[in-house]
This record gives sequence, C-alpha cells and structure tokens, in this order.
Amino acid sequence: MPRTKILIDCDPGHADAVAILYAARHLDLVGVTTCHGNNTIGNVTRNALSVLTLGGIAAPLAQGCADPLLGRKALVSNAHGRTGLDGTALPPPDRAPVAAHAVDFLIDMARTHKDELVLAVIGPATNVAIAIKKEPRFASWLREITVTGGSTGLGNITPVAEYNVWCDPEAAAEMFGCGAPIRMAGYNVTSVTGISAADIARLLAGPKVACHIAELLDFYLDRQRHRLGLDIAPMHDVCAIVPYVQEGLIEYRHCHVGVELNGRLTRGMTVCDLRTLTPEGRADRGVGEANVQVAIRTEARRLIDHVVATLLEYP
Repeated sequence: MPRTKILIDCDPGHADAVAILYAARHLDLVGVTTCHGNNTIGNVTRNALSVLTLGGIAAPLAQGCADPLLGRKALVSNAHGRTGLDGTALPPPDRAPVAAHAVDFLIDMARTHKDELVLAVIGPATNVAIAIKKEPRFASWLREITVTGGSTGLGNITPVAEYNVWCDPEAAAEMFGCGAPIRMAGYNVTSVTGISAADIARLLAGPKVACHIAELLDFYLDRQRHRLGLDIAPMHDVCAIVPYVQEGLIEYRHCHVGVELNGRLTRGMTVCDLRTLTPEGRADRGVGEANVQVAIRTEARRLIDHVVATLLEYP
C-alpha cells in the first residue's frame, strides 16, 4: 500500500524536529518548507536542514517567509534557546535550500501531487496563506491540511491564544477558511501529550539519532519545568502527523473554527464552536458551517510510546 505523501511546513523548534523524524520514518516526506516562528528564518532553516541531515532524510527544503503578513514579529520563543534548537550538537547541514521560495515550492508540490498531498502546517501559516492567495486552486489540490496550532481553551502565549496562530493570525484565518479538509491539533491536547524524563532516558540508551533527540528534549523539558511547571516536554507537532500513521490515538470533533483578529485581549484566539451540532453540521445558534476536525482528546501515553519507538528505529 503506498505511503501517504506529506509536506511539512515548520519552524524548528524541538517538537518540530521530532515531527520531521517521525514523519520521514512512516510517510512519504516529499518536502519541507520553513517559516518564521520559533526563531529567525535563518535559524529555523538551518535547524531543519540539520535535522534532515541527522536522520539521513533526502527530502528537499525550501526557505519561506521571514515575517507575518502584516509586518515584523516582535519576539521569538525562548522555550527553544538561542538557536531555536539548543541542547545538542547537531550535524552541519549536508545541503542548501532549493532555489525556489517556499510559497512557490508549496504550489508546485500541491500541483505535482494533486489530491494526494497532506500539508502539515506545524508553525505559523504565513507561507500557506500566501500560496492560497497566489494560486486560487492550491487548496483544492490538497488531500488535507493538518495543523498544529490554536486551542479549544487556554492558550500559551496569551490566556486564549496559542503561539503558532498568534504569530500570524491573519494567515491562520486565511488557511482555516480556504475550503480544504483540515485537522487541528490544538494546545488543549498537545500540551498534555509529551515526553517525560523516563522517555528521555530510553532515548539516551539508543542509537545516535535517538541520543541527539534525547539531548534536545532534555533541554526542552528543563525549559518547560522552569517556565511552566510541567513534568513533560509537550510534543505539539507530532500530533499533527500521527493520524496518518496510526488511527485511534486522537479523537476529533467536526466544528466551525474562526480566528479572532481584532480583540485587544483575544487577538489570535481560535474560536471553536464545540456546541451540539444539527445533522446538517451547524450549531443551532452557530457562527458558521463546520470547517475543521478539531482534536479534543489524545491517547497520550500510547501516542508517545509510539513516537519514542519510532525514534529508536533510526540507526
């Protein structure tokens, strides 16, 4: 049976690194694109190339947008250290990005793999939003978009906004409204699905790739403990990839998702209408038709065990 074709749009980031390695092991990773987010575009691009080099993954990479749609972002995440991927000495990249900009690369890959390609958006959606605007057929060419971002409840960068969506709310709104089938793994589920100290010990006892990832995740876990009081390192981004590998680990609700763009306290909030729906797919007092499959629960321990086992398979 042919493996699902997937393209990952990302901003590595510790959780992004795990998602790339996991996807490459189970799926047909046809490419990677990078976007501003966890760090500068230069750093996240270098980080992604180093992760591909570490895993011996031949997928091409295209560098994308350095800033959100409406201007320059004011900060980068401090959860990932100075480089955006602190904690270990990753190998230097064994290649350069392709010549094409990420937006054009996305459009070309969607055209090439029409109706087959899953687009995993695990950073801000800026590249994707511009691709939608530049090529009106882009969304219709995709099999599905799977997103790490948003939340049905609490946020992490503000009380109600999750970091990826907050980085470029206008881009996220464009993506969620594009008409393609969409899955969303939000902070409500990804924040409780994470790597523990015991998981890191298992990885440290493994081969080279697993050891590098263990060192990265040890740094990330330490940041999570000190900043948020967590005893796990959340694996946000792999939650967007897992459904194409193993079913039944994430439960979804089909509902309307909109992005708040104007609120002084709520800008970047994903408003998920989880009220009871009519058979026609609209809430009795709804704000719109169901447009996103929203994750509401994960089998967190089973999911993480599966991801750890995958990382240990690398030579």
